[in-house]
Amino acid sequence: MNVIERTFAYLMDGANWQGNGGILVRLLEHLSVTALATACAALIVVPLGLWAGHHRPSDGTNRRRSNLLMSAVAVTRALPALGLLTILALWLGVSTLPSLIVLIIIAAAPLLAGVLEGLAAVPEDLVDAARAQGLTEWQILTRLEIPLAANMMLGGLRSALVQVIATATIVAYLSGGTLGRYLFDGLAVRDYPRMLVATLLVALLAFTVDALMGLVQRALTPAGLTINRKKARTR
Repeated sequence: MNVIERTFAYLMDGANWQGNGGILVRLLEHLSVTALATACAALIVVPLGLWAGHHRPSDGTNRRRSNLLMSAVAVTRALPALGLLTILALWLGVSTLPSLIVLIIIAAAPLLAGVLEGLAAVPEDLVDAARAQGLTEWQILTRLEIPLAANMMLGGLRSALVQVIATATIVAYLSGGTLGRYLFDGLAVRDYPRMLVATLLVALLAFTVDALMGLVQRALTPAGLTINRKKARTR
């Protein structure tokens, strides 16, 4: 059999889906690492993005804060993942922590971009009108800016999840599981069907999560808010 036939034979063999090293366990490990890294990144960058992107009363500094913050994240994101992982492993030791840090950095950029771009798309005249009606800055942020920016913020989350899923195979470079285990173990013994299985499963997982997040993004964003924001952009 050629590589393609052996790959599908591997996938169709029920024994490869069971046990501690089975496909189902590796899929759950992959999803768990993705969820953990994305959640940690969100806890760090979403508050920063809201602070930097919030329209303050005529201070003209929110754009500068946003650009500075995005530049800082872009610098870290520009580093090669495996190179950064190696440096962190030498510093922190061989464990899951260096891989998690790299994945957090990867998730941070799209999450932050979604927050900043979403807030930047909120019409300033709406913010000024809300402020003139006596709303506090916190009320403006939570009742006006975040709802209007929700679509782009969810888009940033969607992009972050897909990018982390695609990169989470690096966890197996040092230790731990995920679908990357098949890549590195297969490479060690030149088991190319096993490596192709990992590639196909990661691609399928990324596609599935992207499709599901697209449905969530559409369902959780009120149609009126999306239409109003599009109209505001054309003014």
